[in-house]
Amino acid sequence: MKNIFKTYGLAITLLASIIIGSIIGLTMGEKAEMLKPLGDIFLNLLFTIVVPLVFFSISSAIANLESKGQFKKIMRSMLVIFLITTIISSVLMIVGVKVFSPTEGITISLDQSVETEDIQLGDQIVQTFTVDNFIELFTREHMLPLILFSVALGFATNRLGEKAEPLKKILQAGADVSMKLVSYIMYYAPIGLAAYFATLVGTFGASLLSSYLRSFLLYLVIAVIYFVVVFSFYAFVAGGKRGVRGFWKHNLLPAATAIGTQSSVATIPANLDATKKMGVSNAVRETVIPIGASIHKDGSAMGAILKIVFAFGVLGIPFEGLDTYLIAVLVAIITAIVMGGIPGGGLIGEMFIIAAYGLTPEVLPLLAVISTIIDIPATLLNATGDNAVAVLVERFTKKKTIAGRKDIESVA
Repeated sequence: MKNIFKTYGLAITLLASIIIGSIIGLTMGEKAEMLKPLGDIFLNLLFTIVVPLVFFSISSAIANLESKGQFKKIMRSMLVIFLITTIISSVLMIVGVKVFSPTEGITISLDQSVETEDIQLGDQIVQTFTVDNFIELFTREHMLPLILFSVALGFATNRLGEKAEPLKKILQAGADVSMKLVSYIMYYAPIGLAAYFATLVGTFGASLLSSYLRSFLLYLVIAVIYFVVVFSFYAFVAGGKRGVRGFWKHNLLPAATAIGTQSSVATIPANLDATKKMGVSNAVRETVIPIGASIHKDGSAMGAILKIVFAFGVLGIPFEGLDTYLIAVLVAIITAIVMGGIPGGGLIGEMFIIAAYGLTPEVLPLLAVISTIIDIPATLLNATGDNAVAVLVERFTKKKTIAGRKDIESVA
């Protein structure tokens, strides 16, 4: 019991606070509006920390990357496959939400000032990627320009080596302090979320809770399809029918580990052992698995699409049109690859969704709940998806099919 709470303690606490807040809202009705200031305090605390968190976390992570020049070919293939699988998972979720809307029948009247459907793709790209003043980088409304600047600063610091060592230490210290502040804010999260959901449910009734149930069921179905069907397809491309049999024979233990630990990093040892048995060479598996645990998160990409659709649904904004879909996939890629590898990436991803579409910041807690309820299936896809990438990278870098333990020696 103690181990279970250690692993799932935060998720259990946050879900309990949401349930308690919802019960209070159902009981008090519109009178629950008096609790709104407690929820607003939580929002303001998050908005205050998000900019330094993004800047220090991303720049320090890039600045401290180790050189892997001997694995250039592997890494080039790995990054391309990361991108492709992330796009596939995002598109699959878009199809899912078009078939089964998770927010059908609910609209929340928040202070939404931007009509997303009126923004042309070209203007949206300019607004999303750039700012016209340096100081504007450090505002939460311009999340992607801040991310790009942080990546560039981290890369330049990394390339300078010892000359930039003092700056590396400052960036790392800033990242550590920012995460410590986030941990302090999270002590208040149960109160803030309870108050926020008491207000929402008191005003809009139980339909909001049914939308979360629909969202979870939709995500679960799409996750199962991706896990069983799409992973099998990747394994078939890598090794034909024998590759599929070998993949599933050895992928079940990592799957159980991911569910049990709720951590991609904790699943690394099981993934390394499983991919060895699948016939993946040491060079490939020892590159793909550790890096993939940080930046390859197909489950998170699917979650980003679901959050976008949920936000659009509760605000009454149609999720339709090629422009909207392209921006959604771009946001999912950034959320899964760039933000997946840094502490606090989930929070930053949700803020980025809000900034990319010009949504009202008040939807942030609504999106944070999506992260909590889909966490287990998302972790399963994030962690075990690295094994699928490993067999594909082996296939395309070694030019040999993967067929399981029998030909480990031929590819090791």
